[in-house]
Amino acid sequence: LDQVGANERRVAKAVNYGLIYGQSQFGLARTLGIGRAEAKEYITRYFARFSTVQKFMEETIQRARRTGYVVTLLGRRRPLPEITSRNFQRRKLAERMAQNTPMQGSAADIIKLAMIEVAAGLRELGGRARQLLQVHDELMLEVPAGELEAVEAMVVERMAGVAELEVPLEVDTATGVTWFDAQKH
Repeated sequence: LDQVGANERRVAKAVNYGLIYGQSQFGLARTLGIGRAEAKEYITRYFARFSTVQKFMEETIQRARRTGYVVTLLGRRRPLPEITSRNFQRRKLAERMAQNTPMQGSAADIIKLAMIEVAAGLRELGGRARQLLQVHDELMLEVPAGELEAVEAMVVERMAGVAELEVPLEVDTATGVTWFDAQKH
């Protein structure tokens, strides 16, 4: 880890998220500012190393073609009527949605449950802390200094326990006067 720099993290994040979203080598090349051949090499190496990810994505598309929908971990369905379209662009968009929804949709389901749990926890604590904002997998709260320790402990417990997965959910917290101050730079 000490040999991995900011650029390697940026590339890894772009490849991971790009492939989850069904990004092509052209899109990845544009995102990273590299040639298409290099982007293709990243994709090839990624799927060689993580072949089960590619298999999962292909099986998800095939299942969506058979059923006409995909499902999140918590059972929410996303209909994909265009998955069998004769129109190439519509079909490809539906395939990208089929790949993305089980992961991104499941993450959205989980953060919504976390928001409900944290709101309940805040009511139980009875203080003045409140949820302000949700962005992707982050919740921003406004917490008076005297309540910080109790609220932080409650948030970690509630968010980590919101879904039972094979891999435990990790919850990190950060504080600051502003959102920018709370970000790990």
